[in-house]
Amino acid sequence: MSTILRVPDILAVIPLNSKVLLPSVVTKVVINGTAAAYIQRTLNAVRKEGMKQAVYLAVVPACKNANGKTLRANIDTNFDTDGISETVVKKDGVTIKSKNSGTSEINLFHFGCAARLIKMEKNIDSNLLTLYLQGVCRFRIDQIKDAEKVLMAQVTHYPEVDESNYPKGDQEFTDTLLEFRSLSKEFLNKMKDLKIPGSLISQLSKVMDKSPPSQMANLLASVIETTFDEKLEMLETIDVKIRLKRVNEWMTRQLHVLKITQQIQSNIDGKLDKKRREFYLRQQLNAIKEELGEKGDDSAAAGGDDDELSELKRRLDAAMLSKDAQIVADRELKRLKKLHPSSVEWSVVRTYLDVVADLPWSKSSDDMIDIHRAREQLEADHYGLETAKKRILEYLSVVKVKGDLKAPIICFVGPPGVGKTSLGKSIATSTGREFHRISLGGVRDEADIRGHRRTYVGAMPGLIVHGMRKTGVKNPIFLLDEIDKIVQTSHYGDPAAAMLEVLDPEQNSTFTDHYLNIPFDLSKVLFIATANSIDTIPAPLLDRMEVISLPGYTFDEKLHIARTYLLPKQIKEHGLETNQVSIADEVLLKIIENYTRESGVRNLERTIASIVRFKCVEWADLSEADNADKYNEVIQVDDLENILGIQYFEKEIVQQEAIPGVVTGLAYSGSGNGGILMIEASDMPGEGKLQLTGSLGDVIKESAQIALTWVKAHAYTLKLTSSPTIDLAEKRDVHIHFPAGAVSKDGPSAGIALTTTLVSLFSGRSVPPTTAMTGEITLRGRVLPVGGIKEKVLSAHRAGIRKVILPYRNRKDVSSDIPESIKKSIEFVYVKNIWEVLSAALIIDEHGKDVKAPWVTPGLESHL
Repeated sequence: MSTILRVPDILAVIPLNSKVLLPSVVTKVVINGTAAAYIQRTLNAVRKEGMKQAVYLAVVPACKNANGKTLRANIDTNFDTDGISETVVKKDGVTIKSKNSGTSEINLFHFGCAARLIKMEKNIDSNLLTLYLQGVCRFRIDQIKDAEKVLMAQVTHYPEVDESNYPKGDQEFTDTLLEFRSLSKEFLNKMKDLKIPGSLISQLSKVMDKSPPSQMANLLASVIETTFDEKLEMLETIDVKIRLKRVNEWMTRQLHVLKITQQIQSNIDGKLDKKRREFYLRQQLNAIKEELGEKGDDSAAAGGDDDELSELKRRLDAAMLSKDAQIVADRELKRLKKLHPSSVEWSVVRTYLDVVADLPWSKSSDDMIDIHRAREQLEADHYGLETAKKRILEYLSVVKVKGDLKAPIICFVGPPGVGKTSLGKSIATSTGREFHRISLGGVRDEADIRGHRRTYVGAMPGLIVHGMRKTGVKNPIFLLDEIDKIVQTSHYGDPAAAMLEVLDPEQNSTFTDHYLNIPFDLSKVLFIATANSIDTIPAPLLDRMEVISLPGYTFDEKLHIARTYLLPKQIKEHGLETNQVSIADEVLLKIIENYTRESGVRNLERTIASIVRFKCVEWADLSEADNADKYNEVIQVDDLENILGIQYFEKEIVQQEAIPGVVTGLAYSGSGNGGILMIEASDMPGEGKLQLTGSLGDVIKESAQIALTWVKAHAYTLKLTSSPTIDLAEKRDVHIHFPAGAVSKDGPSAGIALTTTLVSLFSGRSVPPTTAMTGEITLRGRVLPVGGIKEKVLSAHRAGIRKVILPYRNRKDVSSDIPESIKKSIEFVYVKNIWEVLSAALIIDEHGKDVKAPWVTPGLESHL
């Protein structure tokens, strides 16, 4: 009691925001301004005089204002105390108004706690004081004064009552005290569940038996989860019995909450052990609703879910699912109704049923097949490509006649830019079917084709099922673009192998996607694949497709495409009129031959666009200078170098003179064009070695070796040696060169040209420069057919060749692919063996006169 008597009746006020300090409790307060200066001066004075008395402050909570809102302003630092205009002390609070009209009033609670300053820290940079205060006793505010610009309160203290002074013979107080001791022990044991620091729990346990119940009530009231108003009630309550009752009530409430939480958690854990904690959120929500009795409060939400499920059921019924799909859909829909919408599995099942409902199980688009219209559409979109057009029209005709032909798997193979992809679009346009393009270039995961299994997070259908869902019909046209560039083997499976089922007409009627896990019919889908080469397509996959080769466009075809399609298109896209740009055929042909040697027409279109842009600039300049009448719309050959720069390629022209050991061959380039191939041979004293130059591949090197072997074996018959036992090249080295050494060359088609070159070299008889040849030779002298006849013959015609020697079995290619105008200007000689080649080629002697061959052609039995 003596300690309490030393607390002064007039104390400096420290207001607190949303915080209540109770006796025996320690708190931290940060202040600045005049209050901080006053405390600093007071503490310095105490230390200077060497007094041991403590510094006490009045810690008062801010109460609610007239609007019922708790004041949140920094009233302890910002309130202007430069004179108080009015102080109103009411039963439940104190209202203080400043003379400064710019500062709002503050409202303090009418009770507070006298606190002893136990520690102070000063922040030099911000002039803030951090005070550590320990509550001593309650007080009631009697009057507020203004002293040294600090609020000073005159108070009446209510010291804490020792246990020896508790009322005797009051049974209610005794029962309340016993209940308090019992609850406090139980509460301390449960405090760990409230995430209260262990150090605080340890301190409370130590002081429980030593401290009076009133002090323990204050300490527990500061720890229990209570509202701000409940703490204010605790502060203003003087009667110890009432305080103990309130703390008992709060502890009972807190213990009940802990018990419910533990019960909920226990129920959840028991269920999670069975389902691997999959339904944690749902079980927790259900347990909470069960404890609160709110089971039926979600009727509105449940009604919304029922409406959503009803709509999903309607969509599934409208989709007319297959038998297998209907069984799975019904099972999953029943399962969905049992799941809570907040669960993860609910969204997984719902997404799956959405995919099933969106797939075209029975919906087909009507084929509007008009063969005449389809033919016109193909002709309008593509020039040339007769083989591909013919096969497409055949398919459409059979479908129109029969109606239910199984769709073939067509694979267009050809160099880039020849119209493979656009052919698929033209088919879709001519038939009125839905069109979907799937790019397979770089696909390396089998799941991209067959989908992911639903056990994975973020699983989705594969590209095939996704395309069917997007088109919405079961008979679309699928373009499998760049199928030759699909990754065959990887760590993620073999997507090329996954395509086997998709592209097999006998199996794709029951295609099963991993995500869908239901057989889906793909037999009505028209699959069109495109590839640049069949070499990288696996043999089983290639076997399932009907390959249609699309060769590169010839120069004449490019000329027609440029004149008819590309030039008008670029003129329109650049905003000019048709009569503002004029390019003659000879100019277009020079662009094709000297600037854009490619298989397709993409570079040709870009080059024509450059010319049109050049004319746009010219027209704009002249128009701005009012000289539009000087504009010349005609592009001359001489203008190309100024517009496009120096030509990239030289025109191929045959040499003018006949030289022994020089023969003109024919070649086919990877760009889809043909060309003449000069072959030169020279001999010199040596040891019988054969040297080959000109960037050659292994196949063409083998052809040269075969040619030399054949010539050496038949040297006596060819009158090149005087005896059958003499080795023609025993003391001679032979060098064969293919000009344009920077261009790679390979293939067997130069066989007869190499043999003719060697015979010409050793016999001294030359081949006319206007004679060209192509064909493969065997070791016994047979001539085998080769490819690229159309391109080779057209290039020979452009180069001025007048006689072409071809394998006999290539006769059909000339009949079907070569225009009649070229057939009339070139003499075609078809040969079955090398003797016929030599007879047709070596007819000029060293003086340039036509002579008969000096040898007699043996019968086939002698050299085959």
